[in-house]
Amino acid sequence: MIKRLLSGLTGSLLLSACASSGAVSGPQPQVQPRVPVRAPIKAPPPRPRVLAAPGLEGVIGATPDDLVRQFGPSRLDVWEGDARKLQFSGTACVLDIYLYPEAAGRTPEATYVEARRASDGQEVDRAACIAALRGR
Repeated sequence: MIKRLLSGLTGSLLLSACASSGAVSGPQPQVQPRVPVRAPIKAPPPRPRVLAAPGLEGVIGATPDDLVRQFGPSRLDVWEGDARKLQFSGTACVLDIYLYPEAAGRTPEATYVEARRASDGQEVDRAACIAALRGR
């Protein structure tokens, strides 16, 4: 009986020595084969979606020069690729106008408008903001 107890204890000690030595058992992680990277496909940019709503006449479809004539100098003029954002502001509101070219190489035209209060950034009626900025 003592012999069995000693052999069981010896086996346990050997197993614990293997575990503490850093030996890892079980499945090893699989190395994924490298997939060749293809060059991006050159595709023309998608046609811009044009916002159509009452009160936006004269703004949607306008060029940057048209917008400056209507609202004066822009507060911001940001380019990202061929897209452009002009920002106009007054005491009533801030108006962001997004311009995209209809085709590559063409002048960007206004396609989308966002309006918000200057004081807290809350959204306001686009047409009301346009009328307020035109009237200053």
